[in-house]
Amino acid sequence: MTIRLCLILKALHFVLILFFSLSVYAQDSRWSINADRGITWTVGSGEVHQDNIEMSGKYISGVIHYGVNPDSSFVVKRNLVWPMLRTIPNNTHASLIRTFSFDIVKMISINEKPVASEKIIEIILDGKITIKSRLDQNIHLTRIMFPSTDKPVFCEKYIMKNDGPKAIWVEVPKIESIIETPSEKGTDGIYKIMLTTSVSGPFLINPGESVNFYQTIRGVRNEIQYFILDVESELHARDALIGDFWNNLVLETPDSILNTAFAFAKIRASESIYETKGGPMHGPGGLMYYAAIWANDQAEYINPFFPYLGYLYGIESAKNSFRHFARYINPEFKPIPSSIIAEGTDMWDGAGDRGDAAMIAYGAARFSMTYGDKATAEELWKLIEWCLEFCRRKLNTSGVVASDSDELEGRFPAGSANLNTSTLYYDALISAALLGHSLNKNKKQLDGYAAQAIKLRKNIEKYFGANVMGYNTYRYYAGNDVLRAWICTPLTVGIFDRKRGTIEALFSPGLWTDDGLASLSGDKTFWDRSTLYALRGVFAAGETSKGLKFLKYYSARRLLGNHVPYPVEAYPEGNQRHLSAESALYCRIYLEGIFGIRPTGLNSFKITPHLPADWEYMRLKRVHGFQKTFDVEVERNEADIKLTILINGNIFFEKIIKNGDSTEIIF
Repeated sequence: MTIRLCLILKALHFVLILFFSLSVYAQDSRWSINADRGITWTVGSGEVHQDNIEMSGKYISGVIHYGVNPDSSFVVKRNLVWPMLRTIPNNTHASLIRTFSFDIVKMISINEKPVASEKIIEIILDGKITIKSRLDQNIHLTRIMFPSTDKPVFCEKYIMKNDGPKAIWVEVPKIESIIETPSEKGTDGIYKIMLTTSVSGPFLINPGESVNFYQTIRGVRNEIQYFILDVESELHARDALIGDFWNNLVLETPDSILNTAFAFAKIRASESIYETKGGPMHGPGGLMYYAAIWANDQAEYINPFFPYLGYLYGIESAKNSFRHFARYINPEFKPIPSSIIAEGTDMWDGAGDRGDAAMIAYGAARFSMTYGDKATAEELWKLIEWCLEFCRRKLNTSGVVASDSDELEGRFPAGSANLNTSTLYYDALISAALLGHSLNKNKKQLDGYAAQAIKLRKNIEKYFGANVMGYNTYRYYAGNDVLRAWICTPLTVGIFDRKRGTIEALFSPGLWTDDGLASLSGDKTFWDRSTLYALRGVFAAGETSKGLKFLKYYSARRLLGNHVPYPVEAYPEGNQRHLSAESALYCRIYLEGIFGIRPTGLNSFKITPHLPADWEYMRLKRVHGFQKTFDVEVERNEADIKLTILINGNIFFEKIIKNGDSTEIIF
């Protein structure tokens, strides 16, 4: 049997497996989409399942494990993190973390008897966790769990309603528990963790009536005293914040799963920002990464997203992160650290130069243009210049950028020069040239950037272009002979020379798995970030039909499957933590892939819409950027599409174009 025939048979086998898995998965979704917002798991008889979700505020984060036991009762474990309560040694992971499996419901008495049984009815996720259950047949219990938006407190509201025919007495214990941490283990000495219930019972609940009580877990420094806390006000604040995320940068398509997955991704991307002594710092989370920033997660992945959402605190965190990196600019052109840690007081460079300068230049230039503020762009220009010059000085004899590792920090081989770093540097050169024109920078310098980009693109093709495992795609580094997930990166920056072979390789049995792309062909490890990059690149390359099939599969799995509702980091490392920046990458699939938005200046962008064949429309409402708030509407117009840009409901731009054609919008 020839090698070509083997490859064909493998591909056919893979298509059959994928078709079967897509069909079966569509029937096995655990969750359903709510009519207003959020998703619900309606718990079936005998159904047993557990999951976890991370939720964050400015001073606290929590990974909440929840689920249903075999006896239909609720199971809960709260892993709570206080990022600004620093422990010793004050390194990347030095946030105070404690676990609480305490369930006050098990201590409640009804008519002087303990709760005999609890049956979970449904669980709702909408930026909070709401659990509805029935106690002893006639009591309807609702738990609502969420972090405070601006206090170091995790809040829980309990609502007990009497659905029976007789009045009942309910006793809820009043608890005030204080834990003091060892003074020698905290950078600020002793920390206090206080678990408190606020009740004034016992309660007499008449038929049809209900009562509320609350539980809070807070972490404070020893010298900080109790502060007044109104859980109802905290709940309103959390709902208002989620509402702002939900109602800005709104995706509207005929596919409710995609719309809802996009809406949820905005929440996780934006909530994970911490008010540190070094200013607001976006953090990945996952019980590991807080009060710190990275050149990939923050500078490259999420900072270019924040201006589109118009979330001012997110924008400020982006500016703050670039300012922290700029502190390490040096005349000797030593590498900028990969990470600024411990509230900005220290740094980490344990993986050496990961191509961080390319990541930072890429993100800073795109962020500056999309944000559209000239003063901010001028401030970041020096950082962008330095990073580009650093990369230029790292060019090897083949004209591509050398680095010690890549963003996976040695988990997989990256050689002495990897595809990802050179590709990001290429895009950063183009963006810098465009941004520089908006800032009236030296024309010779900007022409130099453009010329370097042209030369680098040729060198990327010469050095990395290769036939790998039968696909006309890229080797990730010199000597690499197996497919790697990051061969997708060129597609995201408009390098389509090998798009056919690359897309075939990405969706081949060698790379695609039930959870998206394997990091390396033949390995079980996957990182969602590369899958999200790949999906963006496939759409940008105009392979809309193929991209949509895999996007719908991925979105349904992440939103409605067994571990929901956000994109994840990786597996087996971290066991699919809900790290924050991956959710921004999910949103960028639509912004930069399907809608094809690419900033070209402080007040302009190129848009290349890719309307799927079975969609009559797609819209982005309340898009922020370029110092404007606008809507983007794409509608089918016979064989073409109609592109409309609206500001305050008024048509600013309208044109009939070919699907997949580019148009520049200048405000």
